[in-house]
Amino acid sequence: MPSYLEFFAGGGMVRAGLGGRWKCQFANDFDPLKVQVYSDNWGEKEILEDDIHKVEAADLGRRADLAWASFPCQDLSTAGNGLGLGQANGRDRTRSGTFWAFIDLMKKLKANGRLPRIVVLENVVGLLTINGGEEFKAVIAALDRLGMRAGAAVVDARHFVPQSRQRVFIVAVSKTAKVADALVRDEPHPIWHPDPLVKAVGKLSGHCREQWMWLNLGAPPELKKTLNKIVKNKPVGVEWHAPAETKRLLAMMSDAHKKKLAEARNSGKRMVGTLSLRMRPSRGKTVQRTEICFRGLAGCLRTPKGGGSRPRVIVVRGGNVRTRLLAPLEAASLMGLKASYRLPEVYEYAFRVIGDGVAVPVVSFLRGKLLTPLLRSIKKSGGAEASRPKQTARGADQRSRRGQLELRI
Repeated sequence: MPSYLEFFAGGGMVRAGLGGRWKCQFANDFDPLKVQVYSDNWGEKEILEDDIHKVEAADLGRRADLAWASFPCQDLSTAGNGLGLGQANGRDRTRSGTFWAFIDLMKKLKANGRLPRIVVLENVVGLLTINGGEEFKAVIAALDRLGMRAGAAVVDARHFVPQSRQRVFIVAVSKTAKVADALVRDEPHPIWHPDPLVKAVGKLSGHCREQWMWLNLGAPPELKKTLNKIVKNKPVGVEWHAPAETKRLLAMMSDAHKKKLAEARNSGKRMVGTLSLRMRPSRGKTVQRTEICFRGLAGCLRTPKGGGSRPRVIVVRGGNVRTRLLAPLEAASLMGLKASYRLPEVYEYAFRVIGDGVAVPVVSFLRGKLLTPLLRSIKKSGGAEASRPKQTARGADQRSRRGQLELRI
């Protein structure tokens, strides 16, 4: 059974996507809340609560087939501060710069013959463009120094669940590994390799461009579930707004959005849409507006930072219009999580876990289309070094170094 290491693990959504045919060997996150959720869903055995800078190579056990790192996006997002990854030597290292701590661990594993056969990095698409593409160049160059060649794909969760959520997935393997011809393309695919990725690759060093792989993921699946099926009439964990609050929100709409609402009312169908609060210019000043959308898709779920950023829905059926917050279970469904997945009861805590996660069906798609056949190709060709004897990992008592945060799950 293939094994993997999961860094910046959050609530274990990568684990959910890789499924039971891949074995988690080690997982790590420094956030007590997320570690608690991970433990409640997957058990305490593999998860270590600690700063990644303090994780030791001895913690990671024998050589794994895969290392997955969904490192923090705050300094890479277009909505963030633009600080990037910081310096590899530790000076001016940012939150997103914990990427370098991951690379340091991989260097140590390589030194004793335990570098995973595949490395996957996941982050926001801002990684491709921020600071003129320099951060993306730094990531690919770091993998190159590990002796690995890389490829990438931009995958939008909207192909799998009714949520617009674009993420870039970088996949790297040893330069000596044999990659089956069916897993790579001669040229970029318009869906998986959009212009920002193509341009970012064009800015790489000549050496890294020569090593680059255009990953072949085939055709995207057809989305079968819309937002209309996700949003329930009787939600759990939230209440419908009082009529006065709904009236207040509707009164804040521009004429264009009032027209959208009228069309939804006249359709005669149950119409489910998203409702957002935005600051917009109006007559020389900035005012708060209510904006609605009936595309059948939710916007990208994020960690809520205030009342205005909480995801809201609007449900219209004839003359009846209702509004409310998106329920945690609905958000979990938009991430492709099973109904049995256990979330904190506190609304903000639930969305902190969900908003920082990876869409589960995207991971499953990558597993089936790329990771499993790629690993099979590497092992079949004998392009990977033999594993070293199993290392002793820290005991369960050390893995459960919890904070005192108490959650009701």
